[in-house]
Amino acid sequence: MKKTISILVAGCLLSGSLFPALGRTARDTGTESVRQDTAERPRMAYRGFIGGMMLHTGYVCSRDVTIVSPQSAGQTVSIGGAPFGIGGAIRFMFGKHLRVGAEGYVSTLTYGEHHSHARTGWGGILADSAWKVGKCRLFIGGTVGGGSQTNTTILSPVRDDYMTEESISYRKYGFIAVAPFAGVEVAVTRKVNIVFKADWMLNVSNPQDDFVTGPRLYVGFMFGHAD
Repeated sequence: MKKTISILVAGCLLSGSLFPALGRTARDTGTESVRQDTAERPRMAYRGFIGGMMLHTGYVCSRDVTIVSPQSAGQTVSIGGAPFGIGGAIRFMFGKHLRVGAEGYVSTLTYGEHHSHARTGWGGILADSAWKVGKCRLFIGGTVGGGSQTNTTILSPVRDDYMTEESISYRKYGFIAVAPFAGVEVAVTRKVNIVFKADWMLNVSNPQDDFVTGPRLYVGFMFGHAD
C-alpha cells in the first residue's frame, strides 16, 4: 500500500513538473504557427465578407421633356425630386483594403400634379477600397452594371373607371451604368455595422432626356464576418 501511494505521489509530482513545460511548448508552438501563417499568407488573401440591406433617398432629376398629345399639343414636363428605394449589397474582402462584390436597387420617384412616377432598377459588380479609422471604416469605389428605367407621365387626372386614357405617356428602356460611390461603416458589434453611402449613377450607353440621375443617399445595416 505504501509502495502504491509512493508511486502515485511521484507520478503527481512528475506530471506537475511536466505539464507547465508542455503548456509553454504548446503556446510557443502555437504562437510560432500563427507568426508563420501570417508571414506566409498572401497579401491579397480572402478575409471574409460583409453584406446587408439599405434604404435610400436623395435628389434626382432629368432634362425637361416635351410630351405630345394625340392632338399634337405639346406639354413640357420637369422631372425631379426625392426618390425612395431599397436594395442591398455584398462584399468579399481581400487583403487590407480591397473589396469586391455586387449590389442592386430599385428607386421610385413620384412627381408632378397628377402623381407621375419614374422607376429605376439597376445592379452590377462593385469594387472599393476601405480604410479602418477607429471604429469606422471609410470606403470609396464604384459599380459597373445596368438596369432599366420606366417613366409613366400623367398629364391630367386619371378617372377611376375602365376607360383608356389619352393623357398618359409610358416609356421603358434599358441602359448600362457606372455609379461612383463613397461612404462610411460604423461598427456596432464585431459583426454588425451601420453603413452610410452616397453615389451618383451615370447612364453611359443609352442617354435619354427623361433619365433621372443625381446624388442618392443610403443608410442601412451590414452583417458579416472577417478575420
